Amino acid sequence: MSLLLLESLSLPGDPAKPNEDAFGQKDGAAVVIDGATMLGEGLMPGASDAAWIAQFGARRLMAHLEAGDGARKALRAALADTQKSFKALRRHPPVDVWQTPCASMMLAVQAEAGVEFLWFGDCAALVKQGDAAVTVVGETLDKRAAEAERARAAAREKGVSPAGALNRPEFLDALRATRNRINSGNTWLFSPEVRAASHVSRRTIKAAPGCVLLLASDGFLALASDYGAYSVDGLMAAAMDKGLAALGAQLRAIEAGDAGGDTFPRFKKSDDATALLLRFA
Repeated sequence: MSLLLLESLSLPGDPAKPNEDAFGQKDGAAVVIDGATMLGEGLMPGASDAAWIAQFGARRLMAHLEAGDGARKALRAALADTQKSFKALRRHPPVDVWQTPCASMMLAVQAEAGVEFLWFGDCAALVKQGDAAVTVVGETLDKRAAEAERARAAAREKGVSPAGALNRPEFLDALRATRNRINSGNTWLFSPEVRAASHVSRRTIKAAPGCVLLLASDGFLALASDYGAYSVDGLMAAAMDKGLAALGAQLRAIEAGDAGGDTFPRFKKSDDATALLLRFA
């Protein structure tokens, strides 16, 4: 059995800026990583610390899986690699937690009993088996609803449209305070912190040949979670029937029609959007 890649899509939220999503895929595994947008000056070489951790993490996860590591061992090793590289390359240690690069992640690995999923944050997987309803792996729908309410409340308090808030000084204190909670309590992300491996969420789903998986960042899943263009079952059906490129175009059209975020409250007009469509065969 293997996880076969049918189609992939990765769109930057702004074509003039780095895509801070990344993905990796091999015969028995796939991953989507969504770097958290920086809230100030970066510490790493290059244009974006968020893009660095997403790309580096995807590469190292696939490398350790190729070497024969299981999902959890590969994650721990990739986090250790990230921690080592961050310490070696950063301009100086973070003064506050919000400066530390971090990312959401959804990793799917072929397992003896089906497919094993490991995840951080608000990336998710949709699983379709035969005529059964789609199974959602991850907490994206709940997390995105809370994010929309935060954007709505912050915009109301400041008297502005919410989209673009990540670039507005009046929003930075609140956003940094939220980011400062990573890697504590129940809020752990893929980051230069090997201890995060002990806090990853995990689920194994029995999968029969022909099972279809959609791994995606929250920017792509916004079609269902934020904009109501699809139910999760409808989104999976559309991915299989229309293809990911058509859904990416629909996503950007919706966002262009609500550029200020007044109808669909959010902190950015468009987020990076990445999706992988795979078949278990």
